[in-house]
Amino acid sequence: MKIVIQRVSKASVIIHKNKVAEIKNGLLILLGIVDEDAQEDIDFLVRKIANLRIFNGENGVMNHSLLETNGEVIVVPQFTLQASTKKGNRPSYIKAAKPEIAIPLYKNFLQTLEKELHKKVQTGEFGADMIVEILNDGPVTIIIDSKNKE
Repeated sequence: MKIVIQRVSKASVIIHKNKVAEIKNGLLILLGIVDEDAQEDIDFLVRKIANLRIFNGENGVMNHSLLETNGEVIVVPQFTLQASTKKGNRPSYIKAAKPEIAIPLYKNFLQTLEKELHKKVQTGEFGADMIVEILNDGPVTIIIDSKNKE
């Protein structure tokens, strides 16, 4: 499981001209899932998301977590995060989990994150063509791969 975390001052998701999610001051999380992902991957990433100290404190230093700031969250499923660009110029998405595997994992990820944060998490829609508007704050963008814990 791979995520891209972006600290935002505002973000939204639009599907078919309808705004389905909108936040201020929080995180926009892009989520890519592979067949091998399991609850262990979800738990690792959710703990990181909730506790990662990437919000500014009193002195302008990143020292506060999402839990401490009570920030909002949007999670957007994005199979293209699992793209392989090793050969040629057209990305291969063969690593990305098929919907029958990815959708239950995506739903479980959302439920686990909501439980950890003690709040509702807004979302994009699995498989939809989405417009994601982001006002990146910082900019702060962090990539975390549950299979490569660096």
